Formats: sequence, structure tokens, C-alpha cells
Amino acid sequence: MTTTTAPTTQPEPAAPAAGERHLDRTDPATGRPATPVRCAGADEVDAAVRAAAAAWPAWRATPPGERAGALRAAARAVRAAVDELGDLLCTTTGRLRAEARASAEVAADLLDEAAVAGLGRAGRVLAGDPAALDVVRREPRGVVAVITPWNDPYPAAAGLLAAALVTGNTVVHKPSERSDAPGVRLAEIVAGSLPPDVLRVVSGDGGTGAAVVAHDDVALVAHVGSTAAGRRIAAAAGARGAKVLLENGGKDPLVVDAGVDPVLAARQIATGAFTNGGQLCTAVERAYVVEEVADAVVAELARLADEVVVGDPADGATTMGPLVDDAQLAVVEEHVQGALAAGAEVVTGGRRLDRAGSYYAPTVLDRCPDDVDLLTTETFGPVAPVVRVADFDECLRRASASAYGLAATVLTPSLAHALRAADVLDVGTVKVNAVFGGAPGGSADPRRGSGGGAGYGPDLLDEMTVRKAVHLEALGEP
Repeated sequence: MTTTTAPTTQPEPAAPAAGERHLDRTDPATGRPATPVRCAGADEVDAAVRAAAAAWPAWRATPPGERAGALRAAARAVRAAVDELGDLLCTTTGRLRAEARASAEVAADLLDEAAVAGLGRAGRVLAGDPAALDVVRREPRGVVAVITPWNDPYPAAAGLLAAALVTGNTVVHKPSERSDAPGVRLAEIVAGSLPPDVLRVVSGDGGTGAAVVAHDDVALVAHVGSTAAGRRIAAAAGARGAKVLLENGGKDPLVVDAGVDPVLAARQIATGAFTNGGQLCTAVERAYVVEEVADAVVAELARLADEVVVGDPADGATTMGPLVDDAQLAVVEEHVQGALAAGAEVVTGGRRLDRAGSYYAPTVLDRCPDDVDLLTTETFGPVAPVVRVADFDECLRRASASAYGLAATVLTPSLAHALRAADVLDVGTVKVNAVFGGAPGGSADPRRGSGGGAGYGPDLLDEMTVRKAVHLEALGEP
């Protein structure tokens, strides 16, 4: 592992206005104070939801083609602001600048995709009496609350915002306090292509989010974030009958079968474990490797970890930046130390880096025991824990033994093994021989602790609507 030069320091943040509740933040690349996040209070949340509710009748009545046109205009505006959005995400969360800009491009793509898909989800005609008309209409729900995470906020927000808006809902968006400025700016850009109050954004922490979720005028809550937050949201929204869509934590396994090239396997594990410092919902957090290839895989994986260039996320030479903050770094440290105490072996890394900022070394652990937090609880850090197993069947069994069910990756040269894995792994997404990737429109339902509800495919549009059956007959002649 190598490090780049220290990042450029940022100017001192302005002090918050008197009487405002705010959250202190730090620049993850330098450890210096960053601009505090001002938390919207109950009155501000109420005003935002009421404004969105008042805007809903006119937006609902807007022809679908016009709503789709507004999303296409929003996509163009986001593409024009890719550099701005990318730089903002980079400085706020430590995401590599190139990756942050690419993330903003994906957000624009999702807005465009929804504009197309939204024109084909109106409902269906039923086979009823020829003298009558029977249809099932799909109608918007009303005000949708969109609550999104910090780790990849642009696609997470754009996918949900677009699905809600194109189907005729209005939205109140609460981005994570850890990525407040990027989330607010994206919402502002999208809202600029919409009528007033169709999209409102509020800043704040869990208290602000709870006020949004509890509001009686919110018909649906769509949340991407932690499992703990998702369960609180489900309880609060369910208590008043609101619908909930949740994509929550993951503990995604990667399986390496016998006969897989160890170099290829190591590259796939490294990509899944170290991209964005492991701070992705679908990061590789557990690697189950058949014993006959384990030595070679671990050796190559350690070599790749040592080649990671850790440093300033704005430097083009950097391949891994900091974690989002010291709180996240503390979780990673706790999980790694717990695994070591239980008998895991450090191959490389396993420590916080001795420099300003929230930096953790790319880490490979071998022979990890079961029932440690590093294998059972979402870590969200640059750690690749390897578990050695006897054969492919044991790989599948241990990969399936999880409280989460978001995604899984299987590396195998056997078509029979690939098909069996796709069938038996109880997760929303199974990826074979590639840790990342997939075509647009791939709807997936997370399982167990990872949430519930359609992902970013056409089925998400259906979730944003309610069905109504209509039977129409003409009155008889007078």
C-alpha cells in the first residue's frame, strides 16, 4: 500500500446561526472541521410536506408525457452539473473524484430511464362484458418521502425520486446528514425542472427523518440506508398505515469455487472489498474460498491490497480515499479487532493509518472464524475477510447463513454450480463471475435484514402507485 500527498486544506466553516440545531462534521480527508449541517425542525418538516401535498393534485393531473419531459430536462441539468456534483461529493464524503463524477452521471441516466419506463405503466384492460369497460388503473399515492444514504447518494436518490415523480407523486427528500450538501444540491437541480413544491428537500439527522416519516400526509416512505434505521421507519410508518420500501444493510458474500483462476478471484474480491473503501451496500464483506485455491487467492489478494494507493480523494493518482468519518472508522477497527481476538490472521493491513483524516489500511484477514461481527454485521470498510471451506456446497451453505439478503457473487467455471447458486442463494441479486454489473431495469427484492420492496427496475414504478379497479357501463336508453 502506498499513500499520496496530504489533501489541500479547506477553509474554516462559518458558524451556524443562533438558535439552530446543527451537527458538527469533519472533512474526512483532513480531519479539519467542515460546514455543520443544519437540522430542520418539526415546523419546517411540516411546511415542506404540506407544500408537497398542496402541489400533488396539479402534478397528478399533469399528462404523463409532460412529467417524463420534466425528468428528461432534469437529467440534462444533472449532466451539466456533473463536475460540480462530483467535487461536492468528493470533499464531503471522501469519495474519489472520478468515481463521484461517474456517480452523478448514473443519477442522470436513472432520470432518463424513468422518463421512458414511466410511459408504459398506466394499468390494464380486463376481459369483461363486451357491453362494459373494465380496467385496472395505476394511480399515484400522494406525497412520497425519500430518505437516502451517504455512501452513494446520487444514484440512490435519483432512482427513487424519478420513480416517484414520473408516476405522479410529489416528494419530500431527506438526504443523509453525512452527505447533506451533495444531496441537497442534487435535489435543487432536479427541482429546477419541476413545478414549485413538487420536490422539496429538508436537511437533518434521524430526528428530522423521523418527523418526515411520522407526518400524516406522507403516503409512502422509500428508504435506503442502515437496517436499524429501516426497522425504525417501518415501525413508525406501519403504525399509521403508510407503505414502506426499504433497501437496507448487506453482508454480501463472494464464493470462489474450485477451478477458478486465483488471480481473477483475488481481483474480484479486491474490487468488491476496496472500491469506495468498502462503503457500498453491495461491497464484498465475506469471501468463502474453496481450500484448494485458497493459498493462491489470499497471496494475490494481499498483493493487490498492498498496491492500493491511499490518499487525497481529489488526487487522480489515489485509488482509495478515507472513510466517511471517524465514527465509521471506529466500527471497522472494532470488527477487525474482534475477529483477530477470535483467531483470524492478519495478512496485510489491519490498522488505522497514521495521518490526519479517517484513513484505514486496505486489509486482508485469513482463516476468519464464524460468529464474529466481521462476518455477521455490516462493516462498511476496506476489509476482505477470507473463510476457507472444503467444497462448493459448503460455500453456498455458509454464504446463505446470514441475517441479510441483499446480494451475492459466485465465481465458478461450472454452469451447473452457477445455476444451483442462482436458485438456492436467498438474496435479491445473484452475480456470477462479476462482482459488479447488471443491465438497467433489474428489479430485485432484498430479503430479511436487507429490507423489502423493489429495487431500481420497472417494478419500482408499480410500488409508487396504487391499483384501482373501474367497471364502466352506459346507462340504458331513457
